[in-house]
Amino acid sequence: MKIKTQYVCQGCGHNSAKWLGRCPTCEEWNTFLEEKPEANVSPTGSLAEVRKEFKTLHDLGHADYVDLDKIEAKAHLGRISTGISELDRTLGGGMVSDGFTLLGGDPGIGKSTLLLQMTKGLLGANKDLKILYASGEESLDQISTRAKRLGIEGKGRVFLAAETQLERVFASVHELKPQVLFMDSLQTFSSNNSQSAPGSVSQVREITQRLMMLAKSAGVAVWLVGHVTKEGNIAGPKTVEHMVDTVLYFEGEGGQSYRLLRTVKNRFGSTNELGVFEMDMDGLREVKNPSSLFLSDRKEAVSGTAVTASLEGSRPLLIELQALVSPSGLAMPRRTAVGMDHSRLSLLAAILERHMGINLAQKDLFFNVSGGMKLSEPACDLAAAAAIWSSAEGKAIPNDWIFIGELALTGEIRRVPQVELRIQEAKKLGFKTVIIPDHSPKKVFDQDFGVRLLPLGRVRDLVKVLA
Repeated sequence: MKIKTQYVCQGCGHNSAKWLGRCPTCEEWNTFLEEKPEANVSPTGSLAEVRKEFKTLHDLGHADYVDLDKIEAKAHLGRISTGISELDRTLGGGMVSDGFTLLGGDPGIGKSTLLLQMTKGLLGANKDLKILYASGEESLDQISTRAKRLGIEGKGRVFLAAETQLERVFASVHELKPQVLFMDSLQTFSSNNSQSAPGSVSQVREITQRLMMLAKSAGVAVWLVGHVTKEGNIAGPKTVEHMVDTVLYFEGEGGQSYRLLRTVKNRFGSTNELGVFEMDMDGLREVKNPSSLFLSDRKEAVSGTAVTASLEGSRPLLIELQALVSPSGLAMPRRTAVGMDHSRLSLLAAILERHMGINLAQKDLFFNVSGGMKLSEPACDLAAAAAIWSSAEGKAIPNDWIFIGELALTGEIRRVPQVELRIQEAKKLGFKTVIIPDHSPKKVFDQDFGVRLLPLGRVRDLVKVLA
């Protein structure tokens, strides 16, 4: 009998009887690949068939269920320290003992290095803990060489496997009984339960589902590395991210040595935490004071720069914003933003023209966030406005000033959350004057931070304090 084939979109999993150039669901081009169907499942069409199916399911018995009020809740989730404080911060206090984590990032960003250094930290922070590292991309010699370069000693508790077959990895897990399993990477593994090629939608779903069952049933902390598409998303269907407990993105700018670890999803903690690392010859190094990365060497005051305090989770970061306003010879002046949303920059330019009288209609406006950081928090609006005004007027802002506040379309400076943390971080790094909204909580003005607080109500008041 001839085996029928189907075409499956590798982006969203849409099935088609024939090849399509563009997926009708996710609208991506050239994503259909030919795959064999896993099983021929006939739909139940008639009511009699539905009743028959229900009776069959009833004969199988019901699932085990427990009354909610009779369940004794645990005081806290079982956490395992990774030995890396920045990683523990990002995970919300450590790794959950039966958690399933997906780690994504660009090629060469340091994902495998992070896993190996986590191996070193886990061994140092937890006695009698065993780790299995399964790689489908590197040989045992390659993994061992990198581990020795990073100063990692297995001590009989770290086991390596160069394997791409999931069943063989599971057999090793059954034999070794490790508490932590690293799988590097998702797109290289395959299962005998699926006839599709490794990396296909069917294989990716099968691998992820079986690893999730392993984590929950055997109490193994599973870490799965995923490839990233050119758009910056983890490759494969979105169902992969739905099945895991935590999704981490490891990112960094080209030419920069620092790496940022962001939490996109976390069932056991906050999704706003940020871990900062720096890549050097000895691997990844934790950055205890990230603000130093995003502040340039400020020896003398120059026009077009201003400093703000952005809150990443529970951590305030001081970041320098840079603006350049220059005459334009084009019919439509350019608005270029690096590190900030382009539409946000256009909105700020319109506010400054309307409420501060700055003529930007015939001028190019270039904006940059130093250090390659990406900002999305509105609390940085006031500093961006100050940098644009400074460049347009050619007047420098003192080096020890910092700006915190959100701008409304009416020109009002609105309050921002947790302004006390931002002020304390500014004081720690030697700033003397902090510009804050005058609608900030009264307790902020009652405290003695050791810095001068200048409250402002409207953006046009910037001219009074900066001129």
